[in-house]
Amino acid sequence: ILTTNLWSAELSKLAANAFLAQRISSVNAMSALCEATGADVAEVSYAIGKDTRIGPKFLNASVGFGGSCFQKDILNLVYICECNGLPEVAEYWKQVIKINDYQKSRFVNRVVSSMFNTVSQKKIAVLGFAFKKDTGDTRETPAIDVCQGLLGDKALLSIYDPQVQKEHIQRDLIMKKFDWDHPLHLQPKSGSAAVEQVTVTSDAYEATKEAHGVCILTEWDEFRTLDYKKIYDNMQKPAFVFDGRNVVNAD
Repeated sequence: ILTTNLWSAELSKLAANAFLAQRISSVNAMSALCEATGADVAEVSYAIGKDTRIGPKFLNASVGFGGSCFQKDILNLVYICECNGLPEVAEYWKQVIKINDYQKSRFVNRVVSSMFNTVSQKKIAVLGFAFKKDTGDTRETPAIDVCQGLLGDKALLSIYDPQVQKEHIQRDLIMKKFDWDHPLHLQPKSGSAAVEQVTVTSDAYEATKEAHGVCILTEWDEFRTLDYKKIYDNMQKPAFVFDGRNVVNAD
């Protein structure tokens, strides 16, 4: 147990999550540069992680961070900075969130551009909807922004997540940002407002059958052991896989 004054305790909690989110945004920013230069972000992450001053944790490039804490705590830091006349510091922490949003947008743009500049009426299988593995928590999950981006280009989504229920996914896709933080009786109800372009399946192979592309958005362990040869054989051709969590062995 650590004993501190009130402000030290508050800022310690906010700073801990902000620093972790900052590492994720840093490696995601590097992933964009790696793609532009031909470097391998996994090799870069491994190399800098060997430096004991940095360490390897939270250096996995991905589609972005989610969950209820990281963004909320950073925005709290931003607010406190602005209230204390520190706009430059506030702007610094805002950039962590901006890079996270940029990474999700960049992922969607990569999907669309790779699939001949449109996903309209194309079936896209989405594997994973929770913000991380081993949970059904979808608060601020990157999957929401990615799915909404693809739906904006009229994609047909087939979503599978081992722990997130169909009603939950449909509700999330019609929510406005931060609606999840409201009491349940004030949140949008799924049902009549369900997204018609979305189907939710109970099996990864069903989700990917006849799909034009696959987006992996949560690092579930079961996705590492899927028979991707079988998945490829049952997809439309040309077939595309967009691994937002680095779970597929490209070899």
